[in-house]
Formats: sequence, C-alpha cells, structure tokens
Amino acid sequence: MSAPEGTKPLKVVEICAGAGGQTLGLERAGFRHDLAVELDHNAATTLKHNLVKFLGYSEDEVKDTVRVGDVADTAVWDPAQYTDKAIDLLAGGVPCPPFSIAGKQLGANDERDLFAWAVELCGKIQPKALLLENVKGLSANRFAAYRQHVLDKLREYGYIGEWKLLQANEFGVSQLRPRFVLVALRPEYAQYFRWPEPHAEPAPTVGELLEDLMGSNGWEQDQVEKWVERANAIAPTIVGGSKKHGGADLGPTRAKRAWAELGVDAMGVRNTPPEKGWQPADGVPGPKLTTAMVARIQGWDDIQPVATDGSEEIKEFHWEFPGRKTAVYRQIGNAFPPPVAKALGESIRDAILQVGEPRLLVETTDAVLDPVYKLLRGELRALTVEQIIDRLAKQGTQMDPPAVERHLNHLSHDFELMTETRSNGAAAYRVGEFKAFTGQEDHQRHDRFAQHRARIS
Repeated sequence: MSAPEGTKPLKVVEICAGAGGQTLGLERAGFRHDLAVELDHNAATTLKHNLVKFLGYSEDEVKDTVRVGDVADTAVWDPAQYTDKAIDLLAGGVPCPPFSIAGKQLGANDERDLFAWAVELCGKIQPKALLLENVKGLSANRFAAYRQHVLDKLREYGYIGEWKLLQANEFGVSQLRPRFVLVALRPEYAQYFRWPEPHAEPAPTVGELLEDLMGSNGWEQDQVEKWVERANAIAPTIVGGSKKHGGADLGPTRAKRAWAELGVDAMGVRNTPPEKGWQPADGVPGPKLTTAMVARIQGWDDIQPVATDGSEEIKEFHWEFPGRKTAVYRQIGNAFPPPVAKALGESIRDAILQVGEPRLLVETTDAVLDPVYKLLRGELRALTVEQIIDRLAKQGTQMDPPAVERHLNHLSHDFELMTETRSNGAAAYRVGEFKAFTGQEDHQRHDRFAQHRARIS
C-alpha cells in the first residue's frame, strides 16, 4: 500500500530503525522515508536490501536514506539539516533495556536511553507528529515522573502527547506482545487523531499460522496436523535479546514453558523445518522454529499486494533477512511488529491529513501522571513529606507518607533530588535536573556508550 489516492507520501524521519519493522508498517500506511538511522550494521544491511527490492527505492536513494551509526552522533546525521524539510513524522523504536522489566530499569541512567533525546529532537525538527514505541515496563509507576516530564516537554514544544498500551495480537499479530506507545501531534492535527481500533477477527494461532512452513521440508502431514492441533494459541512475546547474551532462543524460562505448551522447543532456532521422519527426543516438546517462522509470528510476512514500481505487484511478500542465524533472529525479535506500526501510521496519517470530524481535545488540560513530581517541579523551595501530603490534599489528591516516599525514591532515579534538613530535623525535597541524555555534550552517556559500544544493539 502506498499513500492514499490523490495524496503524496508523507515524509518520515525514523531513528533506531532496526531491520525495518516500523519502516515497513509506516511505508504501508503512506509514508516515505527521508531518513532511517540504525546502529547495527546487520540490521541496516537488511533494511537497505528490502527498501530496494520491495519498496521501490533506488540504490542511490538508499545510500542517502539509510545512515549507519550512533543516532545521537552528528557525524552520522545532522538534525539541523531536517528543520526546514517539512517533515511530517518523526518516529522511532528507541532501545528498550532502560525500561524493561527483564533488565535493571535504569531509565535515565542507562546509556542506551534515547527516549528523552528523541523528544528534544522533536522540538528541534518540529515535525507534524511524533511516534515512539517501547516496552510495557515504561508504563509502570516507576517511570510515572519520567513520562510526566516527557508530556510537559512536548507541551513546551507545542505538541499534545498521549500514551497508550497496545496489544500486538489485537492487530493480527499471533503473539502476546504489549507495546507502550507515545503519539504527539501539533494541536491542529491532534484534534483529528484517534488510536487505531483493534481488528474484529482474532489473530491466528501459532499452528494455523505456521502449518505450511512446518510441513515444507517433508515432515509427514499427519505429524504436522497433530502439531497444529497442539499449537492452538498465540505465541508468548518473542525476545530478540542483545549482543550481551549468546545465541538465539525464544526467551526466558517462563516463555520457554509457554512455548512447550504449544509443542515448540524454545531452546534455540533451527536452520530448516522438520524433515521426513522427524521425531522429538525424550523430554523435547516438539520442533524448534526457524527464523522464517519467527518472522511470520512477528508479522513480517504480508499477503497484501505490494507496489514495487507503480504497476507491478507481488501477491505474497516476505521481508528478507540476509546474514547469519543469530543476527537474523535478533533483528526479527527486536522489531516493532509491522502490522501494529501500519495501524498507528494510518491513524497518524489521517490526523495529518485532517480526515474525519475533529474531536474535543481533553488532552489540552494538564495531565498529571505523578502528582509528587508535578508539585515539586512547580515549587521554588524544598518541601517535607508532611508538606507534600498537605499540598496534595488541598489539590484533591490523598497520599500517605509511604506512598510519598515511594514517589520520591522513583524520582531520585531519573532526576537530581536535592535534600535539605530543616531545623527540626525533617528532610525537605526539591526536584533538580533531569538525568537523561537530551543532547548534552558533557553527558556521561558518551563515555558509557563508547565503553559498551560493541555490546549495544
């Protein structure tokens, strides 16, 4: 699918593009990439290959469109060059580990955190819309102040932002993959934005989705059918992992148990589907998946027509992943599912084109995600826990001392939390600088990034 009939493709700059999951979805929704930046060379190779083969880019266009390297390095690309290009959308799947429940949730203290920097980038480039996605962990109470700061910054830059947790399986993806999404638009477009509606039909089960692939290498049909019957639910979240860990497998212990219930051996990824006569060894629940199977579960395969040169169409479409198995699996597993990106892209596109009836922008009122942060941010002097409780009560928010102390603890991770001692011995608190990287030349992120560069993906 290209831009809607009678309209030109909308222009998008995408950061942390990976192997192209969000890229493909946005292109399907009617966007065209002015720029895509990716750190990992393997993922960038995949992206370039498919932009040329399937999405109609020329080799010369791709050389200029896809940049490889640290997205925050002006030697890789200079955001100032895009301020006058009337960019419609700034999009990105910034790194997840800073917010992942499976990690340490370091947030602003993680050298991989680019969320706050992407918001600053939005303020500089001034696109019509911003789309950022991340893991469910970012929606936790631990990051309420972080999210509050993001919304406040966007308002300062002239945008109305909204957060929403989307479930990939509600958009045709056969996988339990929650994604926490931020969409922000200028007010004249925000009033036309509506979150995409879930599909009416449920996503196919793993068995239904992979039956043809599982039987493509000679495995007997009766065995395939037995496996399909067992694989009668959608998959757990596929975990691509990082360069810090070893080869490809399908996730942590709990995920492996869920895969076993579906008749899948999650201890690795196979090069080929089961051959004729294949039988699982004792204690093995079933066959391993191939990277092609994992890609289909992630939503990469597409049976919709794909225009390649304005006339020719391909009825069956498969994003191609050149490279070795582990690198390919990591690219697939870390991607934003293309069907979800497409649904979001269509909603953002319609808002930019001002399709439909405008809605009342209740978002123009001050959103309060973390009342303690909001209170302290607006105060010039430090407040004790007792004063915080009293001020919040006057604003209609009831909170006891342990709850305030939890908020203060969370705040201390992502902000400079300054403490003063009153004459009566009580501690008083004031919120200082945001610790996250937002483009500062002297930020500790640079040294940490250089130190861990080989292991960051």
